Amino acid sequence: MKARFKYRIYPTPGQKYRLAKLFGCVRVVWNDSLACCQEKYKIGENKPTNSELQKQFITQSKKTEDREWLSEVSAIPLQQSLNDLNQAYQNFFKSTKGERKGKPVKPPKFKSRKSKQTARFTLMWV
Repeated sequence: MKARFKYRIYPTPGQKYRLAKLFGCVRVVWNDSLACCQEKYKIGENKPTNSELQKQFITQSKKTEDREWLSEVSAIPLQQSLNDLNQAYQNFFKSTKGERKGKPVKPPKFKSRKSKQTARFTLMWV
């Protein structure tokens, strides 16, 4: 059984700063990988697998000078962001093939600072 919890928090100024950094990192990983997927589509290649995206946009990006700040946050929300992108693409492709009930699903969009900021952590039940 899967459980979902929703919490309302009132962060201190230091916590607000850390959350803003987390949300920014999640958004950058999502947008970079979405741009990569769109480029692959334009040149006629298949969408990269989730593990390839994780290797390129999390592991290798942390080693570059431009994106070394990605290592300042937990890797779990970054990986979850790529899992969410993968699921968004699966829903879109199933919708275009008619394998999904309901309204047609649009392709994933880029995230902006102005939209709702989210980050998901996966919990392991022991």
